Amino acid sequence: METQLHDMETEADVRLLVDAFYGKVRQDELLAPVFEPVIGGNWDHHLARMADFWSTLLLYTKKFSDDPLTRHLPLVLTKAHFDRWLMLFHGTVDELFQGDIAENAKKRAYSIARIMKAVKNINQ
Repeated sequence: METQLHDMETEADVRLLVDAFYGKVRQDELLAPVFEPVIGGNWDHHLARMADFWSTLLLYTKKFSDDPLTRHLPLVLTKAHFDRWLMLFHGTVDELFQGDIAENAKKRAYSIARIMKAVKNINQ
């Protein structure tokens, strides 16, 4: 029997997404070497900030007011990094949720990647 997925409706749902997604990032051979040196032993803090970021974008909680773009500018990133990030993010959303907010999360992730690639002058 297949379980019906629900939409992201609570901060606990957002935290589930963030924890599952970054669990994959930390195991990924392409993305882990980018994030680990910067985040180091501060994953708990980073995950809490990312949960606040995504709950602000998706649930309008207004918990995050920083500028994530400038924090990511120093990272050496290629199109392959963005492609993998989006693949993992979209896949994680699809594994855990379905609905309007889940679809919005994927659209927001795509927009974030598109903007960051444009700022970093990474083609497509």
